[in-house]
Amino acid sequence: MKRFFILCSILLISCSFALVNAQNIPFQRLDVFDLQWVDNPQISPDGEKIVYQRRGMDIMSDRRTSSLWLINTDGSEHQKLTSFSGNESQPRWSPDGKRIAFTTSADNHGSELFVYWIETGTVARITQLERGPANLSWSPDGRYIAFTMKIEESNPVLVNAPKKPEGANWAPVPRVTDRFKYEQDGAGYIDPGFTHIFMVNADGGAVRQITSGKKNYGSNLVWTPDGQALIISANLHEKWERERRNSEIYSISIETGEAHALTNRFGPDHGPALSPDGRLIAYIGYEDKIQTYQVSTLNLMNLDGSDKRELNLDLDRSVSRVIWAPDSQGLYFQYADEGVTKIGYTTLNGDMEVIAEGIGGNAIGRPYGGGAFSMADNGDMAMNLASPYYPSELGVMVMNGEVQKITSLNEDLFAHRTLGEVEDIWYTSSVDGRELHGWVIYPPNYDENNTYPLMVEIHGGPISHYGPNFTAELQLFAADGYAVFYPNMRGSTSYGEEFGNLLYHDYPGDDYHDIMDGVDLLIEEGITTEDSLFVTGGSAGGIMTAWIIGTNNRFESAAVVKPVMNWISKTLVADNYYGYAEYRYPGQPWESFEEYWKYSPVSLVGNIQTPTLVMVGTNDLRTPLSESKQLYNALQIREIETVLVEIPGASHSIANRPSQLITKVDHILAWFRKYR
Repeated sequence: MKRFFILCSILLISCSFALVNAQNIPFQRLDVFDLQWVDNPQISPDGEKIVYQRRGMDIMSDRRTSSLWLINTDGSEHQKLTSFSGNESQPRWSPDGKRIAFTTSADNHGSELFVYWIETGTVARITQLERGPANLSWSPDGRYIAFTMKIEESNPVLVNAPKKPEGANWAPVPRVTDRFKYEQDGAGYIDPGFTHIFMVNADGGAVRQITSGKKNYGSNLVWTPDGQALIISANLHEKWERERRNSEIYSISIETGEAHALTNRFGPDHGPALSPDGRLIAYIGYEDKIQTYQVSTLNLMNLDGSDKRELNLDLDRSVSRVIWAPDSQGLYFQYADEGVTKIGYTTLNGDMEVIAEGIGGNAIGRPYGGGAFSMADNGDMAMNLASPYYPSELGVMVMNGEVQKITSLNEDLFAHRTLGEVEDIWYTSSVDGRELHGWVIYPPNYDENNTYPLMVEIHGGPISHYGPNFTAELQLFAADGYAVFYPNMRGSTSYGEEFGNLLYHDYPGDDYHDIMDGVDLLIEEGITTEDSLFVTGGSAGGIMTAWIIGTNNRFESAAVVKPVMNWISKTLVADNYYGYAEYRYPGQPWESFEEYWKYSPVSLVGNIQTPTLVMVGTNDLRTPLSESKQLYNALQIREIETVLVEIPGASHSIANRPSQLITKVDHILAWFRKYR
């Protein structure tokens, strides 16, 4: 069974470095505050420098931080871009490479647009905005910067309240809402308003609003070569609010703000990229077939929207982050394959090759994918590199050569820590003979002659995937003596459309058996034993954890984190209440009551015998607190050992703040120790 997962040759030295060290100290919970990682690397047009977001954790403010750092592509002259202390983000090079636009909330004001001059090191604020700018984009001549920003509106008023006496302390007036989407997990109640496109002179001056009206224009902005229009992705249809998966590519006139639709199919067309010669637009999307998962394909059309065609890559993987080759004869793109994020290149005829792999490493908490790359005018690339043994570092590839890692942000930490060894496993489904994939993290200093308690950790989504990436949470579990198994069961992405869509109108389904097949294999291999099994997971992983303990009694204890227990109540209460009918289950809950109930873990709660910790954030709008309480209250009624752990102020991203990540892990480990 055992075979090491090899990301690429450049990572092997780092892996060995992380695994073999004299200190022999496992990863510690307070080490979370020392983690640093690379995000959003942007290489200069001449390929000489890279600016990137250096992310970290602040132990005093208990917040994630983001500062901009500048480094030469040979790894020299590594320095902070500015002396600002606030969070900095969205770095974008000017076309001539002499300036960097970025946003920051420094100097005690809201997020503003700044420009940094490379030669002099001068930095200046060029805007005074009511809200934070996003999607920064330089005009081709470097004179202007376009961006998007939300313009607030007022809630409707149904009645005029009587005038209160002077000095009276009356209750606040009601908040009236008439919008289809009015709240968002992590943000809470969404203030009414619409996102529009603006532009400002790169030397500062008056900000001009380009678009207007009651539609949203919040996407990446791509200038046409003549500087007369912006290519964007948006949904400007009449029923835009209710078409959550639909979007088109538009051309927006800089002069008039008029929008011209370049695509017209029902489905999410997005991510436009304009060829350097200005002739072709590449974009990502698919025609929506109304199913749980569909692969996003790479498409081309002329600048005016004519001659639309899909590039047949023979890939069966979703494409993202498209960048044109400097000669306009091909495209680079990102995709995930069997849990690993890769960069591919294709000619305009669809002849594809893999350029780099092992991209990502910036999820930090759990081993999700992700990552980004950028390209210089000469074809050099910057990217963030993933590894199971450190968070994202900065990589450079010069002229299609080998990728070189040029930062070691966590070297001082991991030189004195022993991490759990990460190994990938493949096994066969007992349901239909499919090949299934997962990973095991062994406890530090693992001894093959011993057995260890097994912790199964199940990813969210469920239309998502894990990979061989650094994970603070799972390494802390391993440091406590567990072998940690994390599988990509059916429904996971990065294994093709058919595999990802196996949960269509059948979730939870045979993904349960996929997980248990992996557990059985690890028992058979002698890594663990039948009486040493523990299970946890968050969101979709929480759903499956509840489903597992409602289906069998094999686990010593369970930690069900931010679950959906009742699809009927969840579907009509969550912030994305509109997104499940047809795509996940047939019809609305009142139309298919039996179907929604059949797949609700609460229908199995009468079978549960497993001691169960239930955990949720008090501000979770995606799987609301009431879902977790249904499980906890039912187990209390049935006198099953249980506790409810509520994380104050936490949204669905329950471990977003460093202390929340630590307390999540601490509570799960404390609960499991009672039954080891």
